[in-house]
Amino acid sequence: MTISAIVPVWNGRDWLERLLASLAAQTVPAAEILVVDNGSTDGAPELARERGARVIAMGRNAGFAAAVNRGIREARGEWIAVLNSDVELAPDYFERLTAAGARFATGKILSKSGATVDGTFDLICRGGTAWRAGSGRADHPIYAEARPIASPPWTAVLFRADVFARTGLLEESFESYLEDVDFGLRCAALGIEGRYVPEATARHLGSASLGRWHPETVRRIARNQVWLVARHFPPGLLWPILVAQLLWGAVALRHGRGLAWVRGKWQGLAGFRKARAKSAHLDSSFLIESERQILRIQKATGFDTYWRLYFFLSRGGAK
Repeated sequence: MTISAIVPVWNGRDWLERLLASLAAQTVPAAEILVVDNGSTDGAPELARERGARVIAMGRNAGFAAAVNRGIREARGEWIAVLNSDVELAPDYFERLTAAGARFATGKILSKSGATVDGTFDLICRGGTAWRAGSGRADHPIYAEARPIASPPWTAVLFRADVFARTGLLEESFESYLEDVDFGLRCAALGIEGRYVPEATARHLGSASLGRWHPETVRRIARNQVWLVARHFPPGLLWPILVAQLLWGAVALRHGRGLAWVRGKWQGLAGFRKARAKSAHLDSSFLIESERQILRIQKATGFDTYWRLYFFLSRGGAK
């Protein structure tokens, strides 16, 4: 069994140093580390070479999806790990994920302090908005439940290399944000199931490169939400889609990003037909079950205002 670790990088030398140290400490180590550099200027690529990684220079900031795809194309391992440069893995992270025996697996990603959850697995509602279960919340016993998943966050995920032969790579038109959810929905459409392994832990030391409510972040998310619907959703979901998208617009407006949301939706609609042509429609039962899981976790851990309003306005949520 060989593992290729792919790390897309755009600056963040100090974070990368901690990740590389945690990779060196793995009980099941990676056979190769590919650092895909998106035009760093702070010495991150030089550090990677010093630590024995192979550096692939993109020559510019080509975005997360393009950098990861380049790494996957050049990887030689039977397993492929995709890692954010600002995560720190527990020493047994790869050991626990490979032992899960799934086509792909991810663990529980905690915040830098360890006080809150950063990521577990992704779920999506019938309205086309995704939720990274537990993100930003205090840890809870529900996040200690191992479970099958369709959509792993690509913060620290491990795939069997042959998965990509069936699914293809990340959709580069998404650039960044929701490209991992799009990939997860393609896995679901093909019946490829993964595993959430909460005993495998890591810490996310940094934050989004642009910031959660940066106008460019909001624009891309708003656009990519539309493309998720175009690429994967069956007809007949107009009402929950309107509810979910307008509520998310209200959240963006509350953060002073209403214009960015409008721009994103306009661009999403402009590209809707092209995105629809690449469709791999999901069975509605998958979306219903995913929405039920959101409802279950929200009930167990306390409702966010967004989801409380969504389930109320979408006529009671998934039936």
